[in-house]
Amino acid sequence: MMFDPSQRRILAIDLSAFAAGALLPLAFAPFGIWPLAILLSAILLSSWDSASPQRAAARGGLFGLGAFGFGIYWIFISLHDFGNAPAAFAALATFAVVAAMALYPAVAGWLLIRWGPPPGPARWLLVFPALWALLDWVRSWLLTGFPWLAAGYSQTDSPLGNLAPYMGVFGVGWAVLASAGLLRALLNSRRGRERLLWLGLLAALWLGAWSLGRMSWVEPTGSPLRVALVQGNITQDRKWRPDVLEETLRRYVQLSLSEHGHADVIVWPETAIPIFQDEARGFLTMLAEDARRANVDYVTGIPTGSWETRVFHNSVISVGRLPGSYQKRRLLPFGEYLPLRSFFLFFRDWVDIPMADFTPGARNQPLLRAGGQPVGVSICFEAVFGDEIRQALPEATWLINVSNDAWFKDSTAPHQHLQIVRMRALEMGRYLARATNTGLSAILDDRGRIVNRGAQFQAEVIRGEVQPLHGLTPYARFGDLPVVLALLGLLVAGLLLGRYGKIHS
Repeated sequence: MMFDPSQRRILAIDLSAFAAGALLPLAFAPFGIWPLAILLSAILLSSWDSASPQRAAARGGLFGLGAFGFGIYWIFISLHDFGNAPAAFAALATFAVVAAMALYPAVAGWLLIRWGPPPGPARWLLVFPALWALLDWVRSWLLTGFPWLAAGYSQTDSPLGNLAPYMGVFGVGWAVLASAGLLRALLNSRRGRERLLWLGLLAALWLGAWSLGRMSWVEPTGSPLRVALVQGNITQDRKWRPDVLEETLRRYVQLSLSEHGHADVIVWPETAIPIFQDEARGFLTMLAEDARRANVDYVTGIPTGSWETRVFHNSVISVGRLPGSYQKRRLLPFGEYLPLRSFFLFFRDWVDIPMADFTPGARNQPLLRAGGQPVGVSICFEAVFGDEIRQALPEATWLINVSNDAWFKDSTAPHQHLQIVRMRALEMGRYLARATNTGLSAILDDRGRIVNRGAQFQAEVIRGEVQPLHGLTPYARFGDLPVVLALLGLLVAGLLLGRYGKIHS
């Protein structure tokens, strides 16, 4: 089949959109090539400038298929390797999620070309960044929400990451896309004065973000706490087996005993105790007595509930001087509960996921206390939602996240998850201790920097200090609402200026 030159050019641009998306995961952990998030977004924006609405949607969809296909491929691992789903079903389910996520850039392309201004500054600097960032925000709550690979997460180690305490991850994402728009305008300019304008605005954005990183909204309260994170490294295929229970508990206890006298708080991962709390009463009583003698607090994941009530929670409890509990509020769809149960009931016939019938915890729960300080607790998937984490502030002086990323083996998922948790510490201005089963366990400071991190797939203890802090960052105080309103304002302004103004070329 032969293509004429114009068709070959169109096909080449289509393929470049897919290639740009496929390279986008390199901007995120574990690779961390964060400038790619700007460059690749600019390439997609350029591909839209010469497209019809339908072609722009197709190119956005291709970009999304590349980005999410290479970015969240690990869903297949959890479904097939540990959920025992047939390979064909796991591949189909993974593709369905990837395709659903690819709809967002497809919709962005269609809306931008169909309703947006013509190619020029109004499109590149106002409408495009605001539209994309708003769709990342919509992706965080629509159909339970899955904001994985939102643009802002790529910038935890760049100057733009300093905007997180002020604007949250979606504000950081806007800055990424505004940078892409400025790059597009800069490369499109033919006059030196215009180039200087766009270069000056780009420099102002980055220098402004860098300077904001020198400010602090929080202050120490109390003495630093010595924290030990116990990483048990119990493989997922053994974790829930009854014959492995004694070995699991023994491993966590033995690793923890070496910390007595050296730690104020010892944290075990999500469902580190893989039986219901009622069934573990004897073990927990002994652990509590040991904790009181050693003057230490244990914080551990454990399922709670009973078969009699048929109500189950994915929980974290504190054992020792001040007992308490937290029940996970934001559950993982399909992994911890079945959304639209009557429609998706077939899913249970193909996938076997232990403890997949949890009930969400109450919205308002008292905070756990650990090391004598109130602590905000999140479990696994909850760390993806900044508005969930900020509910514990201002009372919480530090944060704990527990997780079990053994579901994803040696994929990029645990690294991406840690990067997301780093963004939460940066947004909230709080130290955060993250204990996981097989890695990556880490202690983070209030700037989202890694103080200490363990290796993957090793049974070990990660030690460090966390400084309790009080005070509120602007994001912790106000959440996403101001940014969403500002993005809507920029979007409307860009549409009006593009239609009636004189700033398009």
